Amino acid sequence: MKNPPFTITEKITNLTAQIAEQIGKIQGSGEYGRNLHLRKINRLRSIQSSTAIEGNTLSLEQVTDVVNGKRVLGNPREIKEIKNAYDAYEKMLAFDPFSTKDFLAAHKLLTSSLVGESGLFRSGDVGVFSGKDVVHVGARPQFVPGLIEELFDWAKKSEVHALIKSSIVHFEIEFIHPFADGNGRIGRLWQTLVLCGWHELFAWIPIETIVYENQAKYYAVLGNAEKTADSTEFIEFMLQAINTALNELPINKVTDIITDIITDKLSKVEMEFLRAIAGFLENNGSIDNYRAQLLTNKSAESVKKHFASLVGVGVLTAIGANKGRKYRLNPAALRKRD
Repeated sequence: MKNPPFTITEKITNLTAQIAEQIGKIQGSGEYGRNLHLRKINRLRSIQSSTAIEGNTLSLEQVTDVVNGKRVLGNPREIKEIKNAYDAYEKMLAFDPFSTKDFLAAHKLLTSSLVGESGLFRSGDVGVFSGKDVVHVGARPQFVPGLIEELFDWAKKSEVHALIKSSIVHFEIEFIHPFADGNGRIGRLWQTLVLCGWHELFAWIPIETIVYENQAKYYAVLGNAEKTADSTEFIEFMLQAINTALNELPINKVTDIITDIITDKLSKVEMEFLRAIAGFLENNGSIDNYRAQLLTNKSAESVKKHFASLVGVGVLTAIGANKGRKYRLNPAALRKRD
């Protein structure tokens, strides 16, 4: 394959530098590597969000129960989608991002018992519709295997930064549309896999959550890029999503942020809750109930109680009211830094 059409814009250059700097800080702190609970929650968030983009209605709490083997009242197909996605993400690091064989194996894991051509390139033509309008027509089926081979051959040899390369691979998979179903899920999984080749930390970063929260823009940008067959705008969108996802991760230990006098007042459960939201708070300044639910995998009512407890001991201060209420770290509780 000739170089896929894209342009390295100033925005792409700046975001690439910001992400690399953030990765270095997270890796250097060691905090995220030690926090296995947070890594597990983020893996579940990735699975729930990637399937939700395709219409799966199971909540993060239900997804957690499915993965943990608990009985869940829900659509059997949606439950199977979650189980398949979990299997694929768990085995992700064993795949070669430039292997067509592994690409097909991953698709089979994602779509097992859900589609007729699971783990096989589609045998017929396919179009992407918006209502009755065709917004994109995939490559003719006879050309799909060769196009994927060429894409992976380019990606393997290209010296473009993995952050940019992974976004291009994601876009080109959607553009080629190699499967009858599951193209979105495999495209997002494969971008993560390419990123893991640069830094394994990406196996636990829920980029899919940010994409899901900006789903309308994701599809709009993807559509714009498909019209021009140029992935520049899509690269910019994905790099921004990655940067946002990284800004939720803890760079410092809670005890590096909050004074010992305050942390000594907290129970084990309160400390666990605070650890899960500390990175977001430190990087974003404030947090609301919804974001805390995602980060901790707790119910809205449980999060509300934890917030009340942390406000009570002086760790957090509340601002706003009702649904607009957010929480900030209390300056009086912060450890002085040199």
